Amino acid sequence: MRYLVTALLKSNRKRPLLEAIEDKSLGRGSVAGGEYLRNMEEARRTADGRVRWVEVCFCPTPLQEERPYWEEYFDLERVQDAHDRNRCRDMNGEEPWACTDCDCTERLEKKLKAKGRSFLKQLTAPDQDEPT
Repeated sequence: MRYLVTALLKSNRKRPLLEAIEDKSLGRGSVAGGEYLRNMEEARRTADGRVRWVEVCFCPTPLQEERPYWEEYFDLERVQDAHDRNRCRDMNGEEPWACTDCDCTERLEKKLKAKGRSFLKQLTAPDQDEPT
């Protein structure tokens, strides 16, 4: 299933998150592996400072496995179905693990690009107003 995640970067976690992205240790130990890095590459920052990304998750509870990794850096405000569960071939039983090769994420991320700026670019840019 795909989820739209809305989160706020925790105070004083900008530098540690950036380091984890740069040294590719973000999500290390998780079954999701490189998905965390891909999420941050596609994440968008909205005008109000929130960060949004599309998460692929096969857990029975949304982000059950990923949550501890994300909560190290973010306050997760909202995790919602990114589309109708009945249309998700994995969730409706039509095709197990369908999310692996489905183009839903690409389409959803394309929509997100119109709703904010690249979070990763903003994360790497020097900013005197944000705590590190």
